[in-house]
Amino acid sequence: MRSRAHQAIAVDDTLPGTAGNPRDSRRSVGRLPMWAAVLLLALLVLLATAASLMIGARPLSPGTTWAGLFHPVPGNGDHDVVQSRIPRTLTGLLIGLALGLAGAGIQGITRNPLGDPGILGVNAGAALGVVAGIAVFGISGAGGRIVSALIGAGVASVAVYAIAASGRGGATPVKLAIAGAALSVTLFGVMRGLLLLSSQTLEEFRHWQVGNLTAASLGQIGQVVPFIVVGAVVLLASGRVFNLFAMGDDVAASLGLPVGLARIVTSVAVVLLCGAATALVGPIAFVGLLVPHAVRAMVGSNYHRILLLSALGGPVIVLVADTIGRVVLLPSEVAVGVMTAVIGAPLLILILRTGRQVEL
Repeated sequence: MRSRAHQAIAVDDTLPGTAGNPRDSRRSVGRLPMWAAVLLLALLVLLATAASLMIGARPLSPGTTWAGLFHPVPGNGDHDVVQSRIPRTLTGLLIGLALGLAGAGIQGITRNPLGDPGILGVNAGAALGVVAGIAVFGISGAGGRIVSALIGAGVASVAVYAIAASGRGGATPVKLAIAGAALSVTLFGVMRGLLLLSSQTLEEFRHWQVGNLTAASLGQIGQVVPFIVVGAVVLLASGRVFNLFAMGDDVAASLGLPVGLARIVTSVAVVLLCGAATALVGPIAFVGLLVPHAVRAMVGSNYHRILLLSALGGPVIVLVADTIGRVVLLPSEVAVGVMTAVIGAPLLILILRTGRQVEL
């Protein structure tokens, strides 16, 4: 009789999306090998980064962009444009990584294919935290906004878990999703009430809530990096945990996984990623929902692969959406939070209509 440790090691070899499962071998026809998917997405990240530096109201050639990036000449207008676009591009890379990973993590935690940062009340908690910080405590700087968003997201996540854990059966994926949806409605209602009481708070919140990469400076980016690094490391190391979650809590527990503790740790990582990203640029929709489905359609359902590829795919979506938003309505710009929704919805529908896998 094999030990639980041996059974746990064997789990990853029999998961959907791996070669050890005959049924999945049929599903994986037409999918990319992992090395090819990593190479493809890494190339897309480089192209999206270059496009973000080159394209805008003032388009630049590759040579000018290269010179402005590595050998800037003071007083050169083109080089100044390149330098001004660096914080915006870095913000897109960082926010895309955070939201792509967080979306994969939430779908793994809840075993819900519709999971995104809003399902556990994270977005609503972060938004209410920022509004309460502005309206009640007079917070105006990025640092205070980050702290307020993280506290709000953390409190909301704990509340969702506590509500879901009460009663028979504990915090099941379905109860987590229902509790998150219910609490989100409540928190957004409280937030709107606070906004109605203060026109100044409403004005500050109006620009933040649509999602915008232009407001972040290098100093503000540096403030959120530690939170995103910690959250990303925890989630990237949790592939086996999510694979066991996908088999059901009873099976995961029988294979030696402390299900409750693992769900808390991974939820905290998601809160760090979503809270930091939301505090920096405001809520951005569809990235956390779309990216995991897209990479799942490429390489299958093994979370070792999904997490890494979601970290690469998120920046591609955010940077492409932001770049298109700069030129689609010149001389004005469309905020990236609007463009991700405009681009993300058709892409998700396309994935569904082409029959690609959307189940977990």
